[in-house]
Amino acid sequence: MNTLKNVKIGKTAKVVKVHGEGAIRRRIMDMGITKGVEIYVRKAAPLGDPLELNVRGYELSLRKADAEMIEVE
Repeated sequence: MNTLKNVKIGKTAKVVKVHGEGAIRRRIMDMGITKGVEIYVRKAAPLGDPLELNVRGYELSLRKADAEMIEVE
């Protein structure tokens, strides 16, 4: 399974499925990360966590632990 955590900086990925359950999954989906959305990985923090993403025209920071729950193609 390819996850958002594994996408290289400067690349774009399309969301296939949001894994997880309950409040965490709901929070990710409330941020606009839903099936079919394209996510551009802008950069990572100096220590690698969090990732800075462009989603639906806005910037978003996401922890790698959360990015691991987002399946992409």
